[in-house]
Amino acid sequence: MSVPVVTFFNNKGGVGKTSLVFHLAWMLSEMEKRVIAIDLDPQANLTSAFLAEDDLVALWDPDRPEQGGTTIYQCVRPLTEVGDIVPPHTQRINPRLHLVPGDLSLAGFEDFLSQEWPNALGSGTLYRPFRILSSFWQVAQLAARQHSADLILADVGPNLGAINRSALIATDHVVIPLAADLFSLQGLRNLGPTLRAWRADWRKRVDNWSTPTFDLPAGAMVPLGYILMQHSERLSRPVKAYKKWADRIPSTYQQSVRGDSRGPPNESDCLARLKHYRSLVPMALEVRKPIFHLTAADGAIGSHSYAVKDAWSDFNALAAAILSRIDAGPSAPFTA
Repeated sequence: MSVPVVTFFNNKGGVGKTSLVFHLAWMLSEMEKRVIAIDLDPQANLTSAFLAEDDLVALWDPDRPEQGGTTIYQCVRPLTEVGDIVPPHTQRINPRLHLVPGDLSLAGFEDFLSQEWPNALGSGTLYRPFRILSSFWQVAQLAARQHSADLILADVGPNLGAINRSALIATDHVVIPLAADLFSLQGLRNLGPTLRAWRADWRKRVDNWSTPTFDLPAGAMVPLGYILMQHSERLSRPVKAYKKWADRIPSTYQQSVRGDSRGPPNESDCLARLKHYRSLVPMALEVRKPIFHLTAADGAIGSHSYAVKDAWSDFNALAAAILSRIDAGPSAPFTA
């Protein structure tokens, strides 16, 4: 049995995706869920949100003695030679939240993923291509078993490259953060067909390996819905401009992501409309806390204290909405 993976994905950057994963990981852990956060973005922004700079220096020091799976790249790096996946050494954030840290070196793994994608359709030995292509899922599941996790949250970069393809085939559920602008709308049009193509292509590869020797991810990539970030509505753009693009998102989501052009858009596809909490973000980054944990000692006084309470309510409701849309049982892998 595998632990469900929820990936937050949009091929358009700058929509607050990493902040969402950070805050939801914290919130879900406070809701007594055991959570693994895994940073699959070579920029490693989620890792830098969780960990202090001194910890990052220790993790990424090229001159340190080899310590095994301290980052996602260190877990998969042996596959680039003749080795196998190394079990992850997670970072404990709180008793119910652990992080598989990202690594800027992960960018170098992209070529190996690209090379093995066509090889998984070959007629020769398929162990190596499938081991490499499913490596992110394998690491995530190892981490989940280590800590008896209920859920895995994955952060990925804003692109449609080979790293993200392997991250998405490891995914059971997809949440799409959006801004109300032309770029997010165009990204949404690209994203839906890409997810369907990756899902179908992965199925072909799994079907090609008639007797797998280890478990493989299902690659379901079921869309849970989208989150509309409202940070531009009042601060830098006219309300009419915001509304113009926001009004187009439901039908675009239905057509591009759901692949359904019949009937009116389903309003429940929108999981939440979230404020940016712009003035609280620098405070939260400084102390590496979620916004809803800020105190007067951190500078959250006056109107900021009310915003902190609003943030807790907003993220609590969003976490509950996501949980309610995930199937009661974990998704079944293609078993060995």
